[in-house]
Amino acid sequence: MDLLGQRTLGIIILSLLTLLVMVKRWATGSVLEYKSTGSLVVWLTNAYTLFFLLVANPGIGVMLVARHFETLDPTHLAIVVSQVAAGLEVAGFGLYFIGYLLMAWALLTLGVNYQLGGSVPRAADAIVVAGPYRFVRHPMYTGVLSISLGLALLVQSLAFLSVSCIYLVLIVRLIPIEEKGLHQAYRDRYVAYQQKVRRLIPHLC
Repeated sequence: MDLLGQRTLGIIILSLLTLLVMVKRWATGSVLEYKSTGSLVVWLTNAYTLFFLLVANPGIGVMLVARHFETLDPTHLAIVVSQVAAGLEVAGFGLYFIGYLLMAWALLTLGVNYQLGGSVPRAADAIVVAGPYRFVRHPMYTGVLSISLGLALLVQSLAFLSVSCIYLVLIVRLIPIEEKGLHQAYRDRYVAYQQKVRRLIPHLC
């Protein structure tokens, strides 16, 4: 946090989260809904997402603004090589910012078709293959993973690196459940889309 400073970084974190909430409200018509149904994996992933985005993320922002994060996080890494710390900060900020852009783009593209992860498509929901969905099948999951990893690198915290790893495990478990519902709803159209577009990272996986 040498490049931006704790207070500036905290303000950026809180500002990006506020903008994302505004985008969600404008694009989907609601700020927060939690009626997660289905398996334990679906419930856990959605609860984890809400906790991370709406509790842990702003909590870090507030602690940074107050300049207390390093004292309150016992897993914070005090990296003595300034070039390494700066490199992690730059990489972290890039991932963090891209994650928010990707989530906002996905929300704007989905619009009224948005539902919590793992939900079965409703009768009126259209299959969405535009916007970021041209590049990955689950851009919102890519976005939130990018945010969580970016945040861990930004604040150089082992605790938040663990959060990112747990997130990855949950999302990898959730995707097959969600895609089963998409197969049932859209059949051959989704199969053709699935064969052309990767799950989380373009051209990789």
